[in-house]
Amino acid sequence: MDALSKLFSLFKSSNTITSQTSLKISENLKTFVKDEMLPGLNITPDYFWTSFENIYNKFSQRNKDLLIKRQLLQDQIDKWHIENKHSEFDLDKYKKFLNEIGYLQPRSKNFSISTSNVDPEIRKIAGPQLVVPVMNARFALNAANARWGSLYDALYGTDIISETDGAVKEGGYNPVRGDKVIAFAKNFLDNTVPLVNGDYHNVIKFEFINGELLMTLKDKSTTHLKDKKQYIGYMDRGEGAFGLLFKNNNLHFEVQIDRDHPIGQDDTAGIKDILMESAITTIQDCEDSVAAVDAEDKIVVYRSWLGLMKGNLKRSFDKNGKFITRELNPDRKYFLKDGKIILLPGRSLMLVRNVGHLMTNPAIKDANDNEVPEGIMDAFFTSCISIHDIIGNGPYKNSKTKSIYIVKPKMHGPEEVQFTCDLFEEIETIFNLPKKTIKIGIMDEERRTTLNLKECIEVAKDRVIFINTGFLDRTGDEIHTSMEAGPMVTKAAMKNKKWINTYENWNVDIGLETGFLGKAQIGKGMWPMPDEMLEMYKTKTMHPKAGANCAWVPSPTAATLHVMHYHQIFVKEEQEKILQREKAKLDDLLLIPFMNKNEFPTKEEIQKEIENNAQGILGYVVRWVDRGIGCSKVPDINNVGLMEDRATCRISSQHISNWLHHGLCSEKEVLEIMKKMAVVVDEQNSGDVNYKKMSPSFDGIAFKAACDLATKGKAQPSGYTEPILHKMRLRRK
Repeated sequence: MDALSKLFSLFKSSNTITSQTSLKISENLKTFVKDEMLPGLNITPDYFWTSFENIYNKFSQRNKDLLIKRQLLQDQIDKWHIENKHSEFDLDKYKKFLNEIGYLQPRSKNFSISTSNVDPEIRKIAGPQLVVPVMNARFALNAANARWGSLYDALYGTDIISETDGAVKEGGYNPVRGDKVIAFAKNFLDNTVPLVNGDYHNVIKFEFINGELLMTLKDKSTTHLKDKKQYIGYMDRGEGAFGLLFKNNNLHFEVQIDRDHPIGQDDTAGIKDILMESAITTIQDCEDSVAAVDAEDKIVVYRSWLGLMKGNLKRSFDKNGKFITRELNPDRKYFLKDGKIILLPGRSLMLVRNVGHLMTNPAIKDANDNEVPEGIMDAFFTSCISIHDIIGNGPYKNSKTKSIYIVKPKMHGPEEVQFTCDLFEEIETIFNLPKKTIKIGIMDEERRTTLNLKECIEVAKDRVIFINTGFLDRTGDEIHTSMEAGPMVTKAAMKNKKWINTYENWNVDIGLETGFLGKAQIGKGMWPMPDEMLEMYKTKTMHPKAGANCAWVPSPTAATLHVMHYHQIFVKEEQEKILQREKAKLDDLLLIPFMNKNEFPTKEEIQKEIENNAQGILGYVVRWVDRGIGCSKVPDINNVGLMEDRATCRISSQHISNWLHHGLCSEKEVLEIMKKMAVVVDEQNSGDVNYKKMSPSFDGIAFKAACDLATKGKAQPSGYTEPILHKMRLRRK
């Protein structure tokens, strides 16, 4: 009996439980589970819900205890800062205190992670990573299909190609702009798969003769690649068209030849496009980029993930007057040089990000009318749905190694990581999955996790496949944790503080020290400006240079552009260099970014900083509360479009709350600024027919939510925005 048959037979034998649960489950969620989620798994609804209740009974109190511990630690830290506020900050004394209360854990000895059955996209291939709200099926499909992207389209449609000298992109196809695109793309080929003689601008013909790829140049001479191993094979596109497959730094791209194509017919070599392997992995997000507050919303989230795991998710829509149906891309078939066939994945490897430990959801309640912890719910549902992929219930495979990849955000320290690992192990037992099937991505975005990162990884050393840094959430927690220490520097100044650079280096150092090289991902954060692709192209080399083998981008187009950096920089070599450098220091991580005497802003600077924060909060919150949009491009105070999610809202609200707490501004002043900025946000959204104005009444639910975030941020658990946003969204619905 093979492993798949054994797994399926285990399901049959385990699903005989018929006892009723005491849970109060929303009827529409019950129907979704029974009619959509479980068919094909041979798991009965009775077994599913009884098992969920057992999980709830086993883990819910532990979940509560962990949240209580967060608050107890915070209370002790607040008290310490208050008691020491008249003394100069003493780092040694502070560190000793953090050790005494258990905020700093005993240091781990050396170890190396041992996670097994990990797909090559995670352990071997460095490249861009998309994060997308799984709640939006169209966006989810776009992201999954972003494994391959047109370089010509990405260049033509963005500011990487300037519009000078007649190369404007408005209107129909502009051949002047097209020539600039082609020149840029051929320079990429020259730098990535160089020729022995000549360059791609002078190639007039590609031929495959006697097992070797040859290029004929304009002077009729022939040449070949400097590294012949970079040419892998070809795709027959019919009627004389073909694609040449190259590989560099473990990444593929296809040079497409078609002399009958409008672009190819004018190109000396007949090249019509270069198709880039782009978004190697995608995080399908149930958390910061979605607004899911009840059963109705959670069904939308789970239905999208179900469609992705079964491979049957589709969306039809009108695009510029043309009706389009989008579905998952098939794998790509190529002929290797020896005539054998290879299939390359047509889709990103998909991870799913669950919510954190904090929130509950009214979709399911216990016998005492208590809402279930949403993190437990997400783990149970997304894992169960992923079994469709593991047992082959669709036309495609996500994980070839039959693993489930769950990214877990907002965990505070190793105890919370242990809780998550124990929860995953229990779910594996319930569904008869092999041990360690469910892998964990640890998001290093909370201060207690950063300071104890090695200890967090050790707890999950046989499950962990991912760590990353997240500047926004991490800074929000930095401000909240040290709220009583003093007023924090401006957000712009924050980026230049020593702890930030130390944080970024510490994450990579710890990851490499614990054996991530060649086994797991080390990630870096989002490029926030989706329209500023030239600036991204100029600067985002810093992420692969820093040893990150994945970094977040805001769109499939950005992935296609950012992947060029991974052709320029072989991350494995950078990581090997980093292993030799001086390691980041814990003491530098503990330097609190409160203002020095010479950093106090003027009244005008305070006004400007609060206006900037207020505008960002309002622009995001009005969409979240009124329309349930969890992530979108929101114009900032200078009308630059920024990708906003709850992390950006968290840092802005905590920053205002900190200045308010320390008397740099009054609540009255903050509320007046909120009204002023609401008028600005109304004007920025004036072209949106679905937008509901906040001014001049300033009495809407969204405006109230934004004001509460700014003025009540100190009282929010860990400074999170979810309690206020969920409450107000439910009221709005």
